[in-house]
Amino acid sequence: MQSITELHQAACDQGSDTYVDPSSGYQVFTSAALLKQGRCCGNSCRHCPYGRINVPKQTSKVAG
Repeated sequence: MQSITELHQAACDQGSDTYVDPSSGYQVFTSAALLKQGRCCGNSCRHCPYGRINVPKQTSKVAG
């Protein structure tokens, strides 16, 4: 089975905007497709070329 890195690279090389995640079967956007958006959408995309700058910081709660 190909790694996610290999699948992503192959999709980018072919000019595809997405590829299928082998574990979940979901479509995953490539970094090239995400660049076309022009900004980070805040959804924590796997290949976000913007460094996930709009993803909210998660806070951890300590039980007690």
